Amino acid sequence: MTPRVVIARHLPEAGRALLAERFDLDDDGVEDLAARVRGADALVADPTVPVDAALLDAAGKSLKVVANFAVGYDNIDLAACRERGVLVTNTPDVLTNATAELAVALMLSAARRAGEAERMVRAHRWEGWHPGQLLGRELSGSTVGIVGLGRIGTRVAELLQGFGVTLLYAARSRHPEQEARLGAAHTDLDSLLERSDFVTLHVPLTAETHHLIDDRALRRMQPGAVLVNTSRGGLVDSVALARALRDGALFAAGLDVYEQEPTVPTELLELENAVLLPHIGSATTAARSGMARLAAENVIAILEGRAPLTPVS
Repeated sequence: MTPRVVIARHLPEAGRALLAERFDLDDDGVEDLAARVRGADALVADPTVPVDAALLDAAGKSLKVVANFAVGYDNIDLAACRERGVLVTNTPDVLTNATAELAVALMLSAARRAGEAERMVRAHRWEGWHPGQLLGRELSGSTVGIVGLGRIGTRVAELLQGFGVTLLYAARSRHPEQEARLGAAHTDLDSLLERSDFVTLHVPLTAETHHLIDDRALRRMQPGAVLVNTSRGGLVDSVALARALRDGALFAAGLDVYEQEPTVPTELLELENAVLLPHIGSATTAARSGMARLAAENVIAILEGRAPLTPVS
């Protein structure tokens, strides 16, 4: 019998075509996922699809793999998967450059008040050049603190080389080779927050990192600092962040992710010094196609009895 693969929502054609060549493919959308997944051999999920014990039980013992169309996998109950012998994979590397570029774009947009300036122009409120209008901050010559020096954090550091910045990073372990190559200095999180003009987050969301940037952390940051988050919304206490931005404890923030997506807190929506994007970190044709191929290749490998390319558990 041909193995059956369920695509929970949507998979770009670069991956869908690979699966369709080999398997019985169900890609009819998110409606009645619990019913669609029954008897499936593989499930292709994404960050918007909760994969919990109930969904795994609905699939039954035939399910061998959950391939997540993302790097992060906080939408998946890993313990429940392990208990049922279901492998989990993700799609690292192929979206590294796209997400890193967006992080730098958010640094620049937030620091130069680009969102506020565009809204002024579109609302016909711009009355011409003025020497004191929309004064921002420069990235060049600043100190940038990178929280997490994995693939994406490292690529951000590489992209920043041309700006002549001082690089700090906080991570659970040191990376001597990267320190030497990039001129980055290792420090603890508190010191990084206190010393950085820009702080950019590149760690996964776990129980340990939930609200890593909370009221206490925000109070440690410089009043003129810029916070950027392209990782997971739960890393930041959005209520505390909105308060810090409103009170002038921070200069600005650039966010691509939120705690309860797609809901964005009203407190943030009302702030001119918050640049808000709709989770587009990996939204380039190259990145999404690469992610789709990798997700499909993981499914193919497992269903054909081989080791997955990028296993999570």
